[in-house]
Amino acid sequence: MTLEPAPDAIRVALVDDQQLVRAGFRMVIDSQPDLTVTLEAGDGAQAVRLLVDHPVDVVLMDVRMPELDGLSATARLTEAWQAQLPADRQPRIIVLTTFDLDEYVMEAIRAGASGFLLKDAPPEEMLAAIRTVHRGDAVIAPSSTRRLIEHMAGALPAPAASDPGADPRIASLTEREREVLVLMARGRSNTEIGAELFVAEATVKTHVGRILAKLGARDRVQAVVTSYETGLVTPGS
Repeated sequence: MTLEPAPDAIRVALVDDQQLVRAGFRMVIDSQPDLTVTLEAGDGAQAVRLLVDHPVDVVLMDVRMPELDGLSATARLTEAWQAQLPADRQPRIIVLTTFDLDEYVMEAIRAGASGFLLKDAPPEEMLAAIRTVHRGDAVIAPSSTRRLIEHMAGALPAPAASDPGADPRIASLTEREREVLVLMARGRSNTEIGAELFVAEATVKTHVGRILAKLGARDRVQAVVTSYETGLVTPGS
């Protein structure tokens, strides 16, 4: 049953060339009182035209589409939103695909996506992903997370400086924030970080929020990318 969305419901856009897929996603999303589908597009080019100035919070973006693929559309939209909106108001994009391939994950992250999920993920996982990226966190399909972390450094340019502290982004972090960022880069959840540092999960969330703000990162994955780019985290460290 479709519920009347709350006034502050998360606004979701669906971008997929298969109408039946969009209909299925819409049915699941609109069944939640805190979520509502406000826009649909059948290809990447249409998505760019409609979403550049249409207010949404989260976009579910298919990868393989005619006219313009989802990764290219993600890159164009991210660039447009960065020019128009402050970081905390930019819509978040979750890339959806049937293909669990590392190159899609890395390219999606480079393009600006905050999430990557397989289309066969359970509905509750998709709903949780929408809520998670809306909060400013990032979501990657569990089957891709470990491989992504393992070869992250190899897919990024070498650090510009041998001393990560020389980078102004890292220099702005406190010692504890650096510790939290390193653990984030190792794939630890907030709960795991709290246990390792002997602090409450709420405290970890506060540290993560400050890290994202200081680094100018949209989400955890972007922060992890920065940790590798600056040399704060290196393979095997």
